[in-house]
Amino acid sequence: MSKVKSNSSVNKLGKVFSGAGPVVALILLAVVLSIVSSSFLSFENVANILKQTSVNSMIAIGMLVVLLTGGIDLSVGSMCALASCLMGVALRNFGIKNSFLLILICIISGLLGGLINGLLYTGLDLPTPFIATLGTMQIYRGLAQIVTKASPITGFPVGVKFLGAKTIAGFPVCFLAVVVVFVLFSVFLNSTAVGKKIYSVGGNKEASRVSGIDVKRIELLVYVIAGLMSGIAALVLTGRVGTALPTTGDTYAMDAIASCVIGGASFNGGKGTVLGTFIGALLVQMIRNGLNLMGAQSDVQSVVIGIVVIGAVYMDVRREKASQKSKRQAQAKVHQDEA
Repeated sequence: MSKVKSNSSVNKLGKVFSGAGPVVALILLAVVLSIVSSSFLSFENVANILKQTSVNSMIAIGMLVVLLTGGIDLSVGSMCALASCLMGVALRNFGIKNSFLLILICIISGLLGGLINGLLYTGLDLPTPFIATLGTMQIYRGLAQIVTKASPITGFPVGVKFLGAKTIAGFPVCFLAVVVVFVLFSVFLNSTAVGKKIYSVGGNKEASRVSGIDVKRIELLVYVIAGLMSGIAALVLTGRVGTALPTTGDTYAMDAIASCVIGGASFNGGKGTVLGTFIGALLVQMIRNGLNLMGAQSDVQSVVIGIVVIGAVYMDVRREKASQKSKRQAQAKVHQDEA
């Protein structure tokens, strides 16, 4: 029994170090980049990082909820672009200048996009959400091009641009919004019955079904949440750049997935934290910012982020295998002691 307890202690210690990994990586990256570029730690650059992180963070928290159920949403970037463009079309083509109505159109557009994703996956009984969201990724992107006639839309009222452009003493309001959203999601996932059901579905879908959880309803919900967060991200993005662009958001799904996986989420579902995703989002944006400061082109940034994602997934697979091996060893030891 002492060996079993010892293994348990080692596992707990391993989890602590695993959880601290993203934080350590964030600190080390900040140190390296501050050495490489003297402007990295300047107030203007830090504020810029926080502002740019806001869009990815909003999308990433929606992606986390999906990943927790063992799903994935490849359409989040296209949903973000479409929501922004539909808001722009309402302004340009229909003359709607009321900020509240425009914001409502943007957020509802994201919600509907997520609802369609969820209905396609749960309603058609597709084997994997990868298929549904791969299709809608192309559909939403095409619609964004069609409704805007592939041209940018500008001239948004101040109320629409407030969340993305407003600063308080140089500090971006959009990042304050991210902090509030992440706190709310932390409470939602850890302290509500629905949040616990989301973890349960990702941990063991069949056991959740047997225990009385409406698995399809939970799966539909998480895609709606992902759509909602894409809509909010679209509002932040539009406010920040002052333009609705049908081509924007190509890398958003990759960045969101990277943020979640770096933060400890698993493609197998049932694992991941709001704080880990927050740290992951900061880490991804710091990488992009550092590469920008070094003069790297966007295609080079995509290569680096892709390598980071592969590395994070590999570490996730290794953690999962180590965890399963530890459980088998502990169970075998218990059986030996009982015999």
